[in-house]
Amino acid sequence: MIRVVIVDDDPLVLAGLRMILGGSNDITIAGEATDGHAAISTIAREKPDVVLLDIRMPRMDGISVLRRLPERGISARVIVLTTFDTDELILTALKQGAAGYLLKDTSPGDIVNAVRRVAAGEPALSPTVTTQLIAAATKSTDDSRRRAARHLIARLTDRERDVAIAVSQGLTNPEIAQTLHMGIATVKTHVGSVFAKLEVTNRVQVARYVHDAGISAPSG
Repeated sequence: MIRVVIVDDDPLVLAGLRMILGGSNDITIAGEATDGHAAISTIAREKPDVVLLDIRMPRMDGISVLRRLPERGISARVIVLTTFDTDELILTALKQGAAGYLLKDTSPGDIVNAVRRVAAGEPALSPTVTTQLIAAATKSTDDSRRRAARHLIARLTDRERDVAIAVSQGLTNPEIAQTLHMGIATVKTHVGSVFAKLEVTNRVQVARYVHDAGISAPSG
């Protein structure tokens, strides 16, 4: 049997989860709690396999409970079950050791399956949570690339920056000379300096940094 402790300050949610989980012949409800302090003592006493944990509760919130469980030597696997799906809360809960993150509009069958998966050592995330995590990871990568590119572009003088933008637009040296009103020799000098300061070996790499930095207009 999978022993579960339910933690939520809403009596209706507790009753609903009791009904959902009580209908499964491989799950038993070992205990319930309505706030964070009671949750820790109940979990420590009952030693459940899985905890369904709300985030927003009186006296102590769910994130604080997650932080304190390891300090008490409690190894129960926790599924956060909440109405809140902000990136910050999701990432914080997972970093604090949550094995799952479900929204309260998750279907009864999916909640039961999530409990089984987590009890078996697998993660359980609502589809929308998975989508947000992917988006957050992508955004983090994009932000890192943007910061790195802007750091390199900042090494350039205003004129070198203009040349770098022209290079990113696919202009040849003669075309850059005509567009920026400078001699071919001067353009070649600036292109060489751009390559050196951006630590690149070809024009495609210059274009990539200009694009990642998000600049597209001459400095003048």
